[in-house]
Amino acid sequence: MDKLSLFPTEDGSVTFWSETFQETFHSTHGAKHEAEAKFVIPSKIAEKASAQTQLNILDVCYGLGYNTAAAIASVSELSNRNANLHIIALENNLEVPQQAITLGLLDVWQSEIVQILTVAAKTQAVKNDDLFLQLLIGDARQTISQVPTKWADAIFLDPFSPPHCPQLWTVEFIQLLANCLKPDGYLVTYSSSAAVRAAMLNAGLQIGAIAPIGRKSPSTIAAFAPTPLPPISETEAAFLKTRAAIPYRDRTLHSTDSEIIAIRKVEQNSSDLPPSSSIRNKKLASSLP
Repeated sequence: MDKLSLFPTEDGSVTFWSETFQETFHSTHGAKHEAEAKFVIPSKIAEKASAQTQLNILDVCYGLGYNTAAAIASVSELSNRNANLHIIALENNLEVPQQAITLGLLDVWQSEIVQILTVAAKTQAVKNDDLFLQLLIGDARQTISQVPTKWADAIFLDPFSPPHCPQLWTVEFIQLLANCLKPDGYLVTYSSSAAVRAAMLNAGLQIGAIAPIGRKSPSTIAAFAPTPLPPISETEAAFLKTRAAIPYRDRTLHSTDSEIIAIRKVEQNSSDLPPSSSIRNKKLASSLP
């Protein structure tokens, strides 16, 4: 079982540090702010809730529940809300949301939202007049089979980073996510990894960049054409032509993290693509007087 410890972030909200993954669950610059700025706002949750009668969200790696809480808050605050909200959340470790509730970490949200997430952590389902939240516990590679195809208006992809949790960044898993996405839906993630973006392109998605929030690198938004997206930079595009863009693979959807990393390393070592250092060296050379 993962050992969790409290980790305060710069916006006053608190997240967990995972001993297993050696990472925090959220950006140290602000867990609450990250949920809003990297997930809810780019995927146009408020706009869709105003224009549609039904809004479906797939929250991959629910964790403490911050992304779901931010989505519920965004919709609840609308004066012109039309949509009923249906959220399917995938989480491997039920202890994480339960501890978040017990320790009061969700108290940065309105009490009504805390109550919804409290019930979800206890019973894995909450239903009222305008909200249905389902929490599916287990390996997301398997539980995603319970999500209908072309269902999601927005997908929040928020696992631990690719080097530490590669199984949820593979070509195969991202293809499953793309299968769940509506033709005009958005897939958003904090990662700007070339390997992840290559997997999205492989799944038939186009990719765009979300402006950096609390770090140097942008995040990623993906959607099917012809949905307009903010473009990635020339440097980001260049990385897609290097070995850094060789994606993670998990053909059985049961591989371990070490197996997935080893397979990618073999493919990188045998590739004719230039290393990503070639891009960094060019950037360094161009900056010299």
